[in-house]
Amino acid sequence: MTGSMTVVISSGMPPALELRGPLDPVALARAMAALPGCASTLHRHTATHHTLYLAPRHQPAGTLGDLLTAFTGPLGTAPAPGTPVLAPLPEAAELPVPGEPGHPVAVFPASPRQREILLDLMTAAPGTAPHVEQQHWRWYGPLDTGRYRAAWASVADREAVLRGAFAEPGAAGGPAIAVHPRTTPDVVRHPYGSADRQALLGSERLRPFDPHRPGPLRVLLVDEQPGPAGPVRVVVTYHHAFLDGHSVRMLLRAVHRAYLADAPPAGGQRRPDLRDHLDWLGRQDTAPARAFWSRAAPPAGATTLPARPSGIPDRPGHGRTVQRLTPHEAVRLRDWAGGSGVTECTALHTAWALLLYRASGNGGPAPVAFGMTVSGRGILLDGAALLPGPLRNPLPLSAEVDPAMPLARLLAEFGDRAMDMAAYEWVSAGQVHAWSGRPAEDRLTGTVIAFEPPAIGDPLREEFEAQGIRLTPPETVAAETGVPLFLTAHHDADGGLVLTAVNDRTRLADTDAATALAQTALLLREFPGFVAAGTPVADALALLGPAAPARTHRPDAVPGPVVLRPAARPGAGTVLLVPPPDAPAGCYDELARVYPGPQTLLTVDGTVDAAGCLTALRPALAAAEPVTFGCYSGGGALAYEVAQHIGKHGWLPPPVAIAGTAAATEACAAALSRTLAAVAGTR
Repeated sequence: MTGSMTVVISSGMPPALELRGPLDPVALARAMAALPGCASTLHRHTATHHTLYLAPRHQPAGTLGDLLTAFTGPLGTAPAPGTPVLAPLPEAAELPVPGEPGHPVAVFPASPRQREILLDLMTAAPGTAPHVEQQHWRWYGPLDTGRYRAAWASVADREAVLRGAFAEPGAAGGPAIAVHPRTTPDVVRHPYGSADRQALLGSERLRPFDPHRPGPLRVLLVDEQPGPAGPVRVVVTYHHAFLDGHSVRMLLRAVHRAYLADAPPAGGQRRPDLRDHLDWLGRQDTAPARAFWSRAAPPAGATTLPARPSGIPDRPGHGRTVQRLTPHEAVRLRDWAGGSGVTECTALHTAWALLLYRASGNGGPAPVAFGMTVSGRGILLDGAALLPGPLRNPLPLSAEVDPAMPLARLLAEFGDRAMDMAAYEWVSAGQVHAWSGRPAEDRLTGTVIAFEPPAIGDPLREEFEAQGIRLTPPETVAAETGVPLFLTAHHDADGGLVLTAVNDRTRLADTDAATALAQTALLLREFPGFVAAGTPVADALALLGPAAPARTHRPDAVPGPVVLRPAARPGAGTVLLVPPPDAPAGCYDELARVYPGPQTLLTVDGTVDAAGCLTALRPALAAAEPVTFGCYSGGGALAYEVAQHIGKHGWLPPPVAIAGTAAATEACAAALSRTLAAVAGTR
């Protein structure tokens, strides 16, 4: 290829190439030979502007990387300044959302919370399934599988959230939600003896959901004894990107009504629904929330884990540990909390704050921080309280703990802070992080606490009993949420308070998670008989005894992204400059000086892998800001791998611009600057 041709390759399917510059037929033929499984159509716009569309006849023998090699030579070689450039082409990735013929599919921008869940999925370790939760219970009496499937199908026709999926690919600003005209929830029955219940629970949690296919919920029916009237274990597995626990309980009531009546639920489509909620979120003025959270976000240096860091990781995976307060202890705690002007939830927050403070090792006042989940339904949207969707939201909560302060004052502070947050429970944790000004790699919290409200009586109990059916209360298997420890609290059927901790073993060892949970339960048992109006925090800390050595894992230090130049204005976007292997430090310093664009210029250490690049880009992707990759020759393979990975998770694949070499000469910096300006824009 001669001259200054620029080649832009889409990472979407089908791929398209935009050719700008003098067309060299020989080089074009050589490039097409790299993909013998593709037919091509060349559209001529001008003498120096062509678009090449590729239509795979079968699985291509080569890859788009082969096209880069065909046009520019092997990756890692040193092309002369002005060499062609590779980049995904966003326009070619805008494919229609799949739907039924003649039935348009409604598409809405995903909420900030949904984007953050997608980012967790994007960076999840192999073999894990973050944000997948379960509820299960026993069904005594006859259960007609066909009738049960029909009940779920009828509810799915009424509830938009059960027909929701991420559009593929997302809208220009980031991931989008498509509500499909119809879907049938997955309901599978296992006869007695064909499967082990515990094994099924675990395998169902690990079986991934495809976020681009409608149906964020699966149902398993497991016969636990032979015979038509034997108990059946019902297991509902769902994804947090579309449903929370409260949503599932509402949907179950509708399914049970449809089953008992052997008819679809009365009424038409529920309103408001998922689409109304997304529309409401898109119309909110974030300025007051930004002002509040810029003050209320946890301060830097707050203790976020209940154990001191060490350098010894535990085995991979997640651990689970449980503690239970008896019904008598739970009632005693509830009465004491009410007499103190707070809730059981606030008492749990205070107990956890004491554990965090003890782990800090401070003798005087020190800040602690953790996340608390809010329902997300206390918003000014009519009908939000009955809206099934991904509204439950973890938000950061922090306070300064002083051993000399009365414990009653600490209780009141947590209660007041929770009330202050109520006006902004629709804001996502990622937005709070962005508004706090803290670095992307600096966690605001390390633990999240979810307190499920007590379940109300089953309004359908008498109708079930009339048909010879009895249901036990649902039990929840908490999801892995990407934080070191996720603590849930709920009341069981007997009125006891059950505390469950799910810990990431690579960041918090099983023994330390179990110890922290046991000490939390100890404090909740002791508070009612121990705490008086003037009891200081120091006395409550003494209940825990001396702090024992802990084995919280501090991962090996990974160099964070380096900001070479901040954005000229908010929302201008980010350019991530990926250094080639063995590139000298500071190879992009000259580029930062000459590039005219307004975007933030980031770079990463040469040892960083794809996960490190994704971590660096997380704030920009969460905010749906434009992202571009730039690199000297040799960095394209990693940049393109990350761009494709981003494209698979709902964002348009960011363009990857390659020019020059890591020699960091003025000519190379100027060549890459021109290419970035052409791909990313300078305004």
